[in-house]
Amino acid sequence: MSSRALAARIRDRFAQALARIPGPEVALRVDGRIAGRLAPERAARLAAFSDTFVRTRADTLQFVPALASAVDRSAALVPVTQTLAAEGALTAWRDEPYAVAPAFGAPAWFRLERAAARYFGVRTHAAHVNGLVRTGAGVTMWVARRSPTKAIDPGMLDNLVGGGIAAGTSVARTVAKESWEEAGIPAALALRAQPTAILHVARDIPDGIQDEVIFVHDLWLPSAFTPVNQDGEASGQRQHPLAAVPALLAESSGDEAMTVDASLVALTVVARTPDLDPEARAVLTALLRDVSRVA
Repeated sequence: MSSRALAARIRDRFAQALARIPGPEVALRVDGRIAGRLAPERAARLAAFSDTFVRTRADTLQFVPALASAVDRSAALVPVTQTLAAEGALTAWRDEPYAVAPAFGAPAWFRLERAAARYFGVRTHAAHVNGLVRTGAGVTMWVARRSPTKAIDPGMLDNLVGGGIAAGTSVARTVAKESWEEAGIPAALALRAQPTAILHVARDIPDGIQDEVIFVHDLWLPSAFTPVNQDGEASGQRQHPLAAVPALLAESSGDEAMTVDASLVALTVVARTPDLDPEARAVLTALLRDVSRVA
């Protein structure tokens, strides 16, 4: 298949994957600003926790006035999220809090268990790394396969390294931590990763809304290095010639399908390939430009 045809397939895949489902939403507001977005039925469930939330308007949910600090809000959310988890409403419990804030690195409005992030529709942040190798035959990309036991996108293809940025940590620390856990990359090597893009994924999914800002990196690895997963979250890794990666990005299902966010991260490399057809480059660059706009 020509690069133009593959670029069109990739564009069409993401037009579908990133399309928001029309319908009413309820905003979770803190200090007058939107901290999360929920479907009406999820907002109604949260409003039933009347010691924590109050429905001030049909389209607005807020914390009760007594919960005026980040510490108080965070503490109040613990029994709420534990109850939701017991009801089977959340993804697998991580015991890892995310900081929900007006901007990345700003003082948090509250901390929320990672498993509840999509239920609440809060903005999260992640760091991903494209693992690249220069070989005599050209550039290759390491692609991981997610463990079949992962709560989200089990068994799908993924970037070599990627993970959410937990409360109280940084992009660089997340890159180092996830590089070791997911691929056995020592910190000294992992910290050579170069930031290349910031992407924004906003889409409706069965467990809520994924609203995630991804800090993208490229890491050039020695040709003799072989990734070894340390935490059980990947079932293996494989090197793909960079020229073969667009075919993976065009797949939305099956054994060779890559997750939506990982596909966008890998696409940042593909779109920079020097010998890419100019029309294909224009299509892919326009797609990346759309997901690089962080509202």
